[in-house]
Amino acid sequence: MPKYLLGIDNGGTVIKAGLYDLNGREIAVATSKTQMLMPTPGHAERDANELWSANVQAIAAVIRQSGISPDEIIAVATTGHGNGLYLVDAQGNPVYPGICSTDVRAQKYVQQWYADGTFERVLPKTMQSIWAAQPVALLAWFRDHQPEVVEQARWAFMCKDYLRYRLTGEAYAEITDMSGSSLMNIRDVTYDQELFQAYGIERYADKFPPLKHSAEICGHVTKAAAEQTGLRAGTPVAGGLFDIDACGIATGMITPEKLCLVVGTWSINQYISPTPIVSKSIFMTSLYCIPGYWLVLEGSPTSASNQEWFIAEFLGEAQTLTEQDGHSIYERCNEWVAQIAPEESHIIFLPFLYGANVGWDASACFLGIKGWHHRAHLLRAIYEGVIFSHRTHIEKLLAFREPPQAIRLTGGAARSEVWMQMFADVLQTSIEITAGTELGTLGAAICGGVATGVFPSFEQAAANMVQMTRVYTPDASKQAIYAEKYAAYRQAIATLRPLS
Repeated sequence: MPKYLLGIDNGGTVIKAGLYDLNGREIAVATSKTQMLMPTPGHAERDANELWSANVQAIAAVIRQSGISPDEIIAVATTGHGNGLYLVDAQGNPVYPGICSTDVRAQKYVQQWYADGTFERVLPKTMQSIWAAQPVALLAWFRDHQPEVVEQARWAFMCKDYLRYRLTGEAYAEITDMSGSSLMNIRDVTYDQELFQAYGIERYADKFPPLKHSAEICGHVTKAAAEQTGLRAGTPVAGGLFDIDACGIATGMITPEKLCLVVGTWSINQYISPTPIVSKSIFMTSLYCIPGYWLVLEGSPTSASNQEWFIAEFLGEAQTLTEQDGHSIYERCNEWVAQIAPEESHIIFLPFLYGANVGWDASACFLGIKGWHHRAHLLRAIYEGVIFSHRTHIEKLLAFREPPQAIRLTGGAARSEVWMQMFADVLQTSIEITAGTELGTLGAAICGGVATGVFPSFEQAAANMVQMTRVYTPDASKQAIYAEKYAAYRQAIATLRPLS
């Protein structure tokens, strides 16, 4: 009987389910969406029951599209956005909407912890920045604003752990996700009561489930979940992994030489190291899914979501007409951008619509617009601004490692040949793209293969299931113009900083 692995990826709004054979061949992918709720400025939520329904829909659709028997699916694994908070009661019912990783309601607590020295005290154990969407900040907010919500809760989950709980009925937290929450002493791989006390949330320590590793079996699909999704009851469900780990392993990041970029809602720039990097200048060091490695990451919510905003707000009519012609608005955007040479426009775009990497209160803007500019020039500026933000993060990482010979890149933007060539030209480094339309689901599927013993290790699983399909070589003739534009981008940030 053929064997298949199912990976499920829960992003900020889109839910993806991907089915793979043991050679990494993508059999089918299905997607569904949830509505982002913003009831109050700074709040980013979604209905947790709707989230489960969207996962049910995606899982059922991928099984239907593939035409395979559920008996042939030997493992399920989940991945999803890190941080945020999903609170459920003892019966598994949500007691509050799920909170997403772009929520900033708790920003004042983060500012307080940086100002009063809390951050410096916890850093040796957490090895990461504190930010507003982490459970530590959100629980401090609940403590002061809606304490009754957390009192009703039995479990506090990360997104993908909540989904696994709905599939299996068993409550666990997985270490790669939790090691990015500022709740763990990640050197000792354990929750730390002193950390809970430092944030003033020690009363909530018992809300967090027992810790498991990525490749541990954390339950089996229940009869009820099987009836809803079409999966076979009893199918093993792996611990799963943080989405940054899923994308890392799905690009073949199994040795320290490699550098992986995720161009999606967040600008993710990462590599793995056999020793942890503990520095105030690094956004986050966390545990990687491969035992013995740490994931060193620089990131911020400054990536391709800026393009999504521009399309939604200004290209609605163009999108409708384009789709009526049987094309994608993303294809049309690429065509427009390709018409403008880099030296033909010096518009600067700061990609800080949903957050920044130059101060928490920095805002997005266009600079240098003239009357003769049109949407193609603005789109090119967005493409460039996103790359420049990634470059800012990469330069921080290079203080701790040698430059890579090539960069593995994933995320929705990886489908754009125009954008990928721009990445290669700006960074003057080859950009490698791996096979598959959804790397998060592939990474989760790889995890399922390791958990069930199909593969003896993540390294062997990646060797089997990760295939490289495209390489973009940098054009040396573009180096000078992009260096000039990047310098202008940095100067604009410095000049505007007092106005943030």
